[in-house]
Amino acid sequence: MPHHGNEEEHTSTGHDRAGQQGDSHEPVIRDNRKVDPVTGQARHPEEGTSSHGAGPASGTDSDGDALAQAEEILNGVEVPAEESVAQGAAGTGSANAEAAELRNDLLRLQAEYVNYRKRVERDRAVAGEMAVIGVLNSLLPVLDDVDAARQHGDLADGPFAAIAAKLENALKTYGLVRIDETGVEFDPTIHEALIQQPGEDIEVDTVSQVLRSGYKSGERVLRAAQVIVAVPA
Repeated sequence: MPHHGNEEEHTSTGHDRAGQQGDSHEPVIRDNRKVDPVTGQARHPEEGTSSHGAGPASGTDSDGDALAQAEEILNGVEVPAEESVAQGAAGTGSANAEAAELRNDLLRLQAEYVNYRKRVERDRAVAGEMAVIGVLNSLLPVLDDVDAARQHGDLADGPFAAIAAKLENALKTYGLVRIDETGVEFDPTIHEALIQQPGEDIEVDTVSQVLRSGYKSGERVLRAAQVIVAVPA
């Protein structure tokens, strides 16, 4: 009977091993991430990939479920407040309004820049003109001395006469114009009447003699000419 006992023992051992092998299970790995790392799409927690290669659950979510999922996903991501998905369907209208507002701001900024540039250019031109006028005004006494020397015959010829001519020509390039015409109608904007005397064969007040020349630069009168005015008798 020892032989039968061995067979029973061997059979029992075989059944135990088979039972152990049948009770063993392979480890299951579940991916609970809410965003698919491959597609970047949102998924349900139960849609994880197991070792058996189970794919995402099929089915179509409603707009409300998709919005809830998106909100749940974005809750874990730091985003600016204005980009919150809570605005839902109003996002398109809000984006259009924001784009229109930004466009208006850009147009307003562009207009302000254009006006600023024009103002700067105008101020620069005025500053340059005032600088030239300041230099011309400072040289008017020198021109008076040149005129006096010429009237006395001191600048009829010689090196000083050439220097005086060069000075006057250089100032003309900066727009300096002499006011010294006679026989023209008296203009109070460019003439200063020092003496009035009756005139013959005239119908209006006329400049008969220039006592001191006047000057202007462009439309700006630097100094009025001092004149004697002949008035109708």
